Amino acid sequence: MTFVMQPGLRARLFADGDLERLRGVAQVEPEVLHELGSAAARAVLARTDVLLTGWGCPPVTRDVLRHAPRLGAVVHAAGSVKGHLPDEFWDAGLPVSTAADVNAIPVAEYTVATILLANKRIWPIARRYGAERRAQDWSALVPDAGNYRRTVGVVGASKIGRRVLGLLAPFELDLLLADPYVDEPAAASLGARLVDLDTLVAASDVVSLHAPALPKTRHLIDARRLGMMRDGATLVNTARGSLVDTAALTEAVVAGRLHAVLDVTTPELLPADSPLYDHPNVLLTPHVAGSLGGELHRLGAFAVDEVARWVRGEPFAAPVDADRLDRTA
Repeated sequence: MTFVMQPGLRARLFADGDLERLRGVAQVEPEVLHELGSAAARAVLARTDVLLTGWGCPPVTRDVLRHAPRLGAVVHAAGSVKGHLPDEFWDAGLPVSTAADVNAIPVAEYTVATILLANKRIWPIARRYGAERRAQDWSALVPDAGNYRRTVGVVGASKIGRRVLGLLAPFELDLLLADPYVDEPAAASLGARLVDLDTLVAASDVVSLHAPALPKTRHLIDARRLGMMRDGATLVNTARGSLVDTAALTEAVVAGRLHAVLDVTTPELLPADSPLYDHPNVLLTPHVAGSLGGELHRLGAFAVDEVARWVRGEPFAAPVDADRLDRTA
């Protein structure tokens, strides 16, 4: 079994106990590969049965597969596999597992926390309080604050979108869902009312994005749909930056019409002079909603479990369906 991921990641992904578990079920190559094209890397590939991949894994191309004749499976200790498993990889018919379900947990937690705080108007209040440092009638200053009977629209019944709906269920919120692949009974089972996207953005106090980055979803939230959002509504994006027209959103925020929670943007690192960095109506974070710090160990533990299943001849708990890649993250 061979690790292929960015330098330094293995030490952060795997607790000592999980590495020992892995060594108990498989012969583990001591070195972590960071590239797959050198003679040294190809010598390792020639004796590899399982690739355990992570962020930073280079593409596993047809040429790479040619140098890995024993390869029987790929276990990805992260979410999407699209970055390192190109179309040509799937022709080999190899089983693939992903920790996407596991990585969905912290993203959903971050999303729900920020939805509740957004409705409470916490960051505008906190920034004003920090600047003025005096007692005020906050209820009068932010009469629209609070979560009671607010409407939250979830765009995409993805792994994360479904988990977000589940976590929001205990709160006294009205939940809407827009997803072209979900019918009304399925939406109702998730605790939401199915509507089209235009209806959702116009009716929601918070719009939370959980759709994949595909050509057809680029700028899914464009100037037109931003214009349909209620004055004072919040856009939450923990999915992909390409889903939102950043220029149009910036204009709406600077005008004071919309609030935003952005963990992802396009470009990934906004220009240093972007107004979104310090605008009082914006929470901007650097793509940290997913597994971070100690949460990485959950990804590593799951990957070890999947390798153990494969060694025992059992099916993966979280197999990737290649036929669904055209509409998933």
